[in-house]
Amino acid sequence: MIVMSEPHSLEPVVLLNEVFPGDTNSMDTLYGGRLMSIMDTAAGMVSSKFAHKEFVTVSVDALKFRRPAYQGDIIRTTSKVVWTSPRTAGVHVISCRLSRSEWEGEEICSGFFFMVAVDSEMRPSSIPQFSPTTEEEKELWEMANNARDAMG
Repeated sequence: MIVMSEPHSLEPVVLLNEVFPGDTNSMDTLYGGRLMSIMDTAAGMVSSKFAHKEFVTVSVDALKFRRPAYQGDIIRTTSKVVWTSPRTAGVHVISCRLSRSEWEGEEICSGFFFMVAVDSEMRPSSIPQFSPTTEEEKELWEMANNARDAMG
């Protein structure tokens, strides 16, 4: 198999989701599991955009839930590949809540998702490698690498 030397895209993926009544608990706040699902979807999409492959989630770093989102809010989730190993993409995902009256993002959760490229038989496959160049990219690479190492 030929390994691609360059990623297809380094651009982030941005998802917008509305918080509906079925997405909320008795306090009218978004279920954490629903938010994790949105974040996982964004991580898979950006990984596929990066490598033009299918990906599955292999692990998730400890997510930091900072504040709630409420019924009627818009959730903006931004995902970006920030780390790679031969078959794995490390994705930094940030979700923000947007109120309909202001449309300014307030971070509600962030973390790292680790996605493995798989072929049609669910076997791991090689991906292009990401090389950080800016200080921000180098910092996120190190954070993702530390999160991955901490997971054993």
